Amino acid sequence: MKHSRNVLPIVRLFAVALALSLIAAACGDDVSETIASSTAEAEAMADDAMEDEAMEDDSAMEDDGAMGDASTCFDAPADSPLVDSTVDASGTTITLATHDSFALSDTTLAEFTEATGITVEQVAVGDAGQLVSQSILTKDNPTADVLFGIDNSFLCRGLEAGLFVPYESPMLATVDTALRLDPHNRATPIDFGDVCVNYWSEALPGDAPASLDDLIDPANAGQFVTMNPETSSPGFAFLLATIAKYGEDGWEDYWTSLMANGASVTAGWSDAYYGEFTAGGGERSIVTSYASSPPAEFLFADPPVDAPPTGVLKDSCFRQIEFAGILAGSENTGAAAQLIDFMLDTTFQEDVPLNMFVYPANGDAELPEAFVEWGPLVDDALTIDPATIEAHRDDWTERWNAIVTS
Repeated sequence: MKHSRNVLPIVRLFAVALALSLIAAACGDDVSETIASSTAEAEAMADDAMEDEAMEDDSAMEDDGAMGDASTCFDAPADSPLVDSTVDASGTTITLATHDSFALSDTTLAEFTEATGITVEQVAVGDAGQLVSQSILTKDNPTADVLFGIDNSFLCRGLEAGLFVPYESPMLATVDTALRLDPHNRATPIDFGDVCVNYWSEALPGDAPASLDDLIDPANAGQFVTMNPETSSPGFAFLLATIAKYGEDGWEDYWTSLMANGASVTAGWSDAYYGEFTAGGGERSIVTSYASSPPAEFLFADPPVDAPPTGVLKDSCFRQIEFAGILAGSENTGAAAQLIDFMLDTTFQEDVPLNMFVYPANGDAELPEAFVEWGPLVDDALTIDPATIEAHRDDWTERWNAIVTS
């Protein structure tokens, strides 16, 4: 995530940009043509590798516009090897594969090693899409023991590929059941956040938007900028938000009205937030970003401010959940399970918000004051079942593309 006006000091711009870009990069936002190209190639290879396993049913959309499950990704796995987290794994070294924006305080994993004797080598693989695709390609000979960073938009892709072995951490008792999407505990929820429309309060032409319908109001003509769902994770999340809100029968009409009202689409989050949005000196006062963007604006303001300059349109928020799992084929499942347990412990969980600007899955973890004050979560964030997302992703983005390019 990121924020700032041209009149603010460069140091402040860099600090906020770094903090906010953690989420954009973690979620798979397009940061370069090279990354976008390699991600597409990897996903295409993974799709080929999964051809015999994928279970998609394009007829799952019912005539009344409801979105039906079109995948069996949450069915019980054929093989469920027992994972024993009580083994003495002292002296073991395990590999943790993550997305590029995985970030913790220097001492956090060291505390895990001190407590267990297990050394963790963290390897960044790319954005979330690359992480999943590369893991699928190497699933028969995994290069890591634990994967962190698969989210609910890619979850069924990973489960259908058989990436993970089941493990029910005792720490799951601290996690809201709404975050526990896999009934067989192959993917353990570690953190979550909401992609939401943000607005720069002082730059709005009128009242702050209160609903998605306000974005197609002529009063906000030319004010909104979002991202291409084919190249940007928050852009895809906003598309999903409109599908969840307006249904299969209404989302295309909404997008037609949105584009007719002067909405702009950029390749990635940075282009929008620090290009066309007010934060970067642009002329648009409304943007797709995150629920944690206002806390970041507040924390990194220079000079300090009493309140963030941005607000969140709660009616627009789409929930993203990040998971970790023990990779099938790992020879260190006991040590890997202990790492999963630690990732749900408050030591790890309370280190997450100010490093990755997401919210801890452990309900007992304390949030930073800035998150409590300026980043309250939406009680009824928009969601779509991961199986439905996986089944209809290509169809939805193709139809979206036809609208914005017409």
